[in-house]
Amino acid sequence: MSNYNNYMRNFLSLISKIHDKGNRLIIEELKRNGADGLVPSHGDILVCLYQNDKMTMKEIADKINRTRPTVTVLVDKLEKLGYLQRKISQEDSRYTYIVLTKKGKDFKPVFEKISNKLNDMLYKNLSKDESDILENLLQKI
Repeated sequence: MSNYNNYMRNFLSLISKIHDKGNRLIIEELKRNGADGLVPSHGDILVCLYQNDKMTMKEIADKINRTRPTVTVLVDKLEKLGYLQRKISQEDSRYTYIVLTKKGKDFKPVFEKISNKLNDMLYKNLSKDESDILENLLQKI
């Protein structure tokens, strides 16, 4: 096998390990903060709704690069847990918006605390310049 193939396999392995370590940290922090039932994949939807008051399923799916059926499953779970709800548009009843509930809004400080802890873990051994370079390189990929 060529050195290039060995390098790529190592690169993908490292990315996978970083992803796994990050997910473990998120799961531990969610449990520690009493957010039973939430999983890392719910975070993308919460971020969208923390940035926007309301979004359609299609808007969320496009923003987080997931299929609409996948987003539906995640939204159903978040709705069941009480973090968000569906609201039919008053302007056009063909549209249903996803919005945060009080519980979802109240969770934002915990969400931000977990996000900050995750970023601290990921970037702790990197300088500001190194972290900027890393992010730029990953964006290119």
